[in-house]
Amino acid sequence: MITVSRTDTSTLGAWWWTVDRWSLVALGLIMGFGAVLILAASPAAGERIGLGGFYFATRQMVYLTMAAGVTVGVSLLSPLWIRRLGVVGFLGSLFLLILTLLIGPEINGAHRWIQLPGISIQPSEFVKPCFAVTIAWMFAAQRERTGIPGDAIAVALLVVVASLLLLQPDLGQTFVVAAIWGVQFFVAGLPMIWVIVLAVGAVMLVVGAYFTMPHVSERIDGFLSPQNGNPYQVERSLEAFERGGLLGQGPGEGTVKQTLPDAHSDFIFAVAGEELGAIACLIIIALFAFIVLRGFSRVLQEDSLFVLLAATGLLTQFGLQAMINMASSLHLIPTKGMTLPFISYGGSSLLALALGMGMVLALTRRRVNRGDAV
Repeated sequence: MITVSRTDTSTLGAWWWTVDRWSLVALGLIMGFGAVLILAASPAAGERIGLGGFYFATRQMVYLTMAAGVTVGVSLLSPLWIRRLGVVGFLGSLFLLILTLLIGPEINGAHRWIQLPGISIQPSEFVKPCFAVTIAWMFAAQRERTGIPGDAIAVALLVVVASLLLLQPDLGQTFVVAAIWGVQFFVAGLPMIWVIVLAVGAVMLVVGAYFTMPHVSERIDGFLSPQNGNPYQVERSLEAFERGGLLGQGPGEGTVKQTLPDAHSDFIFAVAGEELGAIACLIIIALFAFIVLRGFSRVLQEDSLFVLLAATGLLTQFGLQAMINMASSLHLIPTKGMTLPFISYGGSSLLALALGMGMVLALTRRRVNRGDAV
C-alpha cells in the first residue's frame, strides 16, 4: 500500500494533502457508473451502424482514462496557472469555433464539429470551462481596480461566443454559456435591475429562437403537445424507467437501448433507469449534487474573488449540464442533445469536462499562500 506522508513536500505530496479527496472519490464513482453504462448501452448503437459491438465502448474507455489523467494533471496547477490555461484555452477554442463555421461538416443541419488529422473535435465543449475562467478574471479585475474595464469586456465576449454558437446553430450550449456568465456576474455584484433586464432578455432569446429556428420550435411543440410532435425517443426513455423499477433489470439486461437511437449518449440516463433502477439513478443524482455543493462549500472560504467566480462558473456548468440531460430523459424539459458529464459517450465532452473539473479541484485546494490567485 502506498501512503503519502504529511511531511512530503513534493508536488504530489502537497497536492494529496490539499486537494478535496471527497470530490475526487465522487468523480471517480461517476466515471465508474459511466464505464458500466457505456458497456451496457453502446453495443447496440455500434451494431446498428455497422461499427461493431464494442467500437464505442473501446473508444470511451480510452477517453475515460485520458479524462482521469487530465483531471488530476490540471488539479496540480496553481490558480495563476489556471487563469493562464483558461485564457489560452478560450482563445484557442474561439478560433476553432470560427473554423467550425468555415470548414466544419454539416451534420443534421448544424456545423458543430471540426475534423483534424485523426480526430474530430466539438469546440463548443471546450469553450465553456475556458470561458468561465476568462470571464471570472474580467469580473474580478474590474472590482479589484486594476484599470481593466472587465464588465464591458465580459459583455463583449459573451456576445461573441453566443453569436458563434447561434450560427452553428446550438441554442443549448448558448443557454449554458449565458447561464455561466449570468451567475458569475450576479455573484460579482450585479445590480438587481440588471438581473431583471437579463432575465427578460433570456426569455426574448428563447421566444426568438422558437420563431426563427425550426428545430427549436419542433422540440418545444413536441414537449407541450407530444401527440403533435415526434415523441418516440422520450416515450422509449420513459418506458425504460418504468421497466427498471427500483432495482433495475441488471447490467446488460435492458432492451430499450435496442430501439433508442441515442441510448449511449443523450439518453444514457434512461439506460441507467432500466438496467440499474431508480435507486442507482438517485445515487448518480446525489453524486452530482455532492460535487457541486461540496465545491461551493469550499470555494466560499476563499479570499480571492477570481477563485470564487471561476469555481462558481465551472460548478454551474457541471451541475446545469447534468440537470439538462437528466431532465430531458425524464421529459421534464424539451429534449436537448447534451451529454451527461463523465457518463455519456463523447471524447470532446469528456476531455472538456475533465479540464473543467480539474480546474475546480485546483481552485478549491487548501493553500497557505493565496497570492498566486490574482
